[in-house]
Amino acid sequence: MEKDTRKDSNRNTFVLQGDESIGSVQIADEVVAMIASLAATEVEGVSAMAGNITNELIGKVGVKNLTKGVKVQVTGNTVKADLALSLEYGYNIPETCTKVQEKVKNAIENMTGLTVTDVNIRIVNVNMEPGN
Repeated sequence: MEKDTRKDSNRNTFVLQGDESIGSVQIADEVVAMIASLAATEVEGVSAMAGNITNELIGKVGVKNLTKGVKVQVTGNTVKADLALSLEYGYNIPETCTKVQEKVKNAIENMTGLTVTDVNIRIVNVNMEPGN
């Protein structure tokens, strides 16, 4: 019996489009998590994702590090995202979280065509600048 040695053999993938005449389009749940992470770190007031992943480091780290602090559940055509964020000191927490929720929801829906039902945010840290 041959063992499947492909790297993505243990990934959860979801069919976005299926047409037997030309093939199908699949997306891994890690990709949805990466989209959520990128969108969240673009919001002003977000210091980093849990695991200290900042927007500047995104191009230098691997996918496993990039999706730290993000958990997505894709069921059918719906997505539920849970994010753990570190915020900058001095920003309004409810206002910043609302912006993150909107940005993440729009990014996932626009890029994948899936419907986002929940974007839950957990604040794990407040980044204090030296001297404050």
